[in-house]
Amino acid sequence: MHIGIIGRGTLGGAIAHALDASAHAATVISTTRANARENRALAQASDVVLLCVKPHDVPSVLREIAPELRAEQVVISTAAGVRLDDLRAWSGERARMVRTMPNTPARVRRAMTVIASSSHCDPGALAVTRELFDTIGETAVLDERLMDAVTAVSGCGPAYAFTFIEAMIDASIALGIPYDQARLLVAQTLLGSAHLLLASDAHPGALRHEVATPGGRTIRGLLALEEHGVRGAIARAVIAASGA
Repeated sequence: MHIGIIGRGTLGGAIAHALDASAHAATVISTTRANARENRALAQASDVVLLCVKPHDVPSVLREIAPELRAEQVVISTAAGVRLDDLRAWSGERARMVRTMPNTPARVRRAMTVIASSSHCDPGALAVTRELFDTIGETAVLDERLMDAVTAVSGCGPAYAFTFIEAMIDASIALGIPYDQARLLVAQTLLGSAHLLLASDAHPGALRHEVATPGGRTIRGLLALEEHGVRGAIARAVIAASGA
């Protein structure tokens, strides 16, 4: 499969890096959004075209490559907030359009990618998209009406996670732990906790309860989080990012 990626930013670069090691990709080529001639050549040479440009650049990029698109091609958008109906209109309905929301852990093949489903989606294009993104992490298919919420959760989620990680590292350093060890302690703790949650059917509240022994240090830390409204702040951040 010949894959072309338009856009060499953070997300496009992360996906390109991951797909380079994928058995599903015979070739991976990429261009910048501003190079119209290279974008048209890329569209002509690719079986799958990934649009990894900013949402406001999608209309112009799709219109410039539209003459090169073919009915058997799959064009995958990673742009937040750009609807499938608009993607079809800007491309002149010359290819099979798919809307996705991956995230930057694609760089280490640990992405969470959500693929939008609607009554107009081509099943074959959805299957190709899922097979492709399965090679760089986990995938899920959800109704397109949920994509703004998806963007706020898994699309923006790495930024929330890094903020939490940074705060824990800073506190560790304040307590005397050197940075390198603090970084390892915090990152592995969150990674292990995520794996534990995914391996269990338990609610995260139940797993939290297992750690918080009566009168212990964990419950004191949890009470401090509640006192400062951390859970509410996280929930409000996700809702704000959704545009709701």
